[in-house]
Amino acid sequence: MRVRVFYHDKCFDGAASAALFSRFYRERINPDAQFVFSGLLHRAGALFNEADFDGDENAIVDFKYSSSPRITWWFDHHLSAFLTPQDAENFRNDRSGKKFFDPDYKSCTKFLADTTARVFQFDPRPVADLVKWADIIDGAQYSDVKTAVELGEPAMKLTLVIEANQDDTLSGKLIPLLAEKHLSEIIAMPFIAKLLPPLLKRHEESVDIIRKNSEYKDGVIYFDISAYDLEGYNKFVPYYLYPESTYSIGLSKSSFRTKVSVGSNPWTKMPAEKMTNLAVLCERYGGGGHARVGAISFPPNQNEVAKKAAQALVEELRAGYRVATAKA
Repeated sequence: MRVRVFYHDKCFDGAASAALFSRFYRERINPDAQFVFSGLLHRAGALFNEADFDGDENAIVDFKYSSSPRITWWFDHHLSAFLTPQDAENFRNDRSGKKFFDPDYKSCTKFLADTTARVFQFDPRPVADLVKWADIIDGAQYSDVKTAVELGEPAMKLTLVIEANQDDTLSGKLIPLLAEKHLSEIIAMPFIAKLLPPLLKRHEESVDIIRKNSEYKDGVIYFDISAYDLEGYNKFVPYYLYPESTYSIGLSKSSFRTKVSVGSNPWTKMPAEKMTNLAVLCERYGGGGHARVGAISFPPNQNEVAKKAAQALVEELRAGYRVATAKA
């Protein structure tokens, strides 16, 4: 039995979800299953290629829904999980008992752990540390911004590796380990340990680059780092630099997209009921995410289009912040 697992690439929660799914599947569905892991990224245009769904079973975790009959398993927690109303309807009509969705979860890993325990009597306790850190990282549930940016924990160092990864072979080695080993053991392994020094140095440099290319006004940070090779920068750096902020809008670029990142400060003093739903904002431009964090992907040659969208969102969030604080 060959099982292909599609997961949100360059994301700790995505890799952790893929690892947890493989452990669950082997323990509760088929102990002889062989897994192939395929990363998916949000980009302008089609997100899926039907020809890639070539496993005996195909699973998608921590990524948007596909109505393809070749997809047999699906777990997701993103508010913007469905590309079209037809996809949402297809999901509602599914009777396989193998597709699950709950946007109230902070991480897909925790959602997958709880769901498989409840529905299939899977025991996720041996990988409790992985589940805990995926929930902290994806839900931005750090005790403070220093923990998020200064990368002292093994999980934070692994996040750095995963988000900056350009090696197509890395996931095939790393994800199976996430399903079996403690995070502190994994970062000590030579193929991971050798990657950390240059990545930690790059992380330190990124803090300075974002500082020099950002502005803060009316609760909103705006930074444009599209001229730099900074795909996979730490998304909490803006709040480290401007702890009084509520929102951030960032423009960055890679080989396959120009990205507008839209986020909110997990430590903001703004009451939750006054916060803007960022997934709804991003959906206007074909993006999505969660109420507190989202993103929009444009083709790599549309930097100016992406910049105009980013600036429009900055003005809207600043205006909303002024109204919210004026009524306080």
